Amino acid sequence: MEELLRAPTEGYGEAIVLPEINADHFEIKTNLLQLVQANPFHGLENENPHAHINSFKRITSTLRFRNMPNDVIKLMMFPYSLEGAAETWYEKEPPNSILTWEELVTKFVNQFFPPSKATHLKNKISRFTQKFNESFSEACERFKEMLRACSHHGFTELTQIDTFYNGLNDNDQDSLNATAGGNLLSK
Repeated sequence: MEELLRAPTEGYGEAIVLPEINADHFEIKTNLLQLVQANPFHGLENENPHAHINSFKRITSTLRFRNMPNDVIKLMMFPYSLEGAAETWYEKEPPNSILTWEELVTKFVNQFFPPSKATHLKNKISRFTQKFNESFSEACERFKEMLRACSHHGFTELTQIDTFYNGLNDNDQDSLNATAGGNLLSK
């Protein structure tokens, strides 16, 4: 009976498997952990996991330890950059299921930026139109923000220019054409 009532002690392993570390005296400093935790990813709808990965990589790229690959540092520190739903997602990942930084990024992005979201944002970019009473610069900023929200949109620079130009009102298209010395799209 005592054995049945005992709390389970298995299945609590970390999802990330860290490779053998051959570095002498390796230690992650508290201030570095605080830096990683200063801008956590929560898993909210308006958060961009690609932006979080890029920010995280910028922080961890400043670290250099002898005999310590940077990917190992990223694997060690990434869980500390998560809170809320994102932390819950990580904790539910099966033990020993993540072996490399690339695997972690793939799982993370697929969880918080599924293909359906990418498709929705790509369609939104494709249907861009300047709003009534929106200035050229406001329309330009809004279009660039749409592109940043889906950084892996796959649109060529020419397609982006074409989509933006064709989404502008007639007056702003005429202004661009005058500045370009003829039809902008034929240049």
